[in-house]
Amino acid sequence: MFQPLPQEQIIKLGQEAIQNELQSLNNLPSFVDDHFAQTVNAILSSNGRLVITGIGKSAIIAQKIVATLNSTGQPSIFMHAADAIHGDLGMIQQNDVVLAISKSGNTPEMVALIPLIQRFGNTFIAMVGNVNSQLAQGAHYILNTTIDREACPNNLAPTTSTTAQLLMGDAIAISLLKIRNFTGQDFSKYHPGGALGKKLYLTCGQIASKHSKPQVTPNTHWKDVIMVISENRLGVTVVVDNLQVVGIITDGDIRRMLAQFDQLDHITARQIMSANPLTLDSKDMATAAAELMQEKKISQVVICENRKYFGIVHIHDLNSEGIL
Repeated sequence: MFQPLPQEQIIKLGQEAIQNELQSLNNLPSFVDDHFAQTVNAILSSNGRLVITGIGKSAIIAQKIVATLNSTGQPSIFMHAADAIHGDLGMIQQNDVVLAISKSGNTPEMVALIPLIQRFGNTFIAMVGNVNSQLAQGAHYILNTTIDREACPNNLAPTTSTTAQLLMGDAIAISLLKIRNFTGQDFSKYHPGGALGKKLYLTCGQIASKHSKPQVTPNTHWKDVIMVISENRLGVTVVVDNLQVVGIITDGDIRRMLAQFDQLDHITARQIMSANPLTLDSKDMATAAAELMQEKKISQVVICENRKYFGIVHIHDLNSEGIL
């Protein structure tokens, strides 16, 4: 059983691993060349999908690239190289582009695919760490992911090489995304779930509609104001006059009122409220409410619809939805 090391030594080991990878990846931008451009254009001009294949750690990277491409509007599927030669080649359709990922480019399973894919006549791209490999020689275009060495001290465990593959895959995805003018709203179509999806489609109105609408009039007595705030549990009420928002009253406003006035019998909402509060429209994105709260250091925003009071978005709502 190994003895624990001092934290300083462990931190140093982790930093060295990252620095070694970064140093070995310095040349990667220079490998984005004519073949890269031709690859992107081949994908753009295809009426089919991008089929990405690999084996071992490269297969895992292939699956990640497929996921990124699908979420950014490029139809893609993963085909495991070992399964491909045992029946899964049927996944490849006539108009598909095939991308094979391999560090050595000479793995037997990958080499076995070369004549099979060539026979199908699909555009064939090789992402390899050895541009002289059999896989590279059999492809139409080569994406060079050559590295000096792995971060592994034995130069064996795929570390830097898989990072290079992932970066090259990201470069393809981002290039396609920008060429197609793929927007955040487009992204939400393919990624509606989770906190990321909510940031792209959740509106202030959708959040506000989950709450009651605490409101008082300018003439409401301060004791009734406290009752409304307490009953709705948002720490706030809106002051409304003829359906128009004229003010807001928070717990803090109540405390300041109690400190300011000695005679409370005739105090109403008008004397307590902060006039002309910040508002957003119900159609505004929830992210706009988050930005406003952070900028103004407030914990709630009044929401209007057609300039009339609609509801409240509280900072706790944004936390619970994963927006903040």
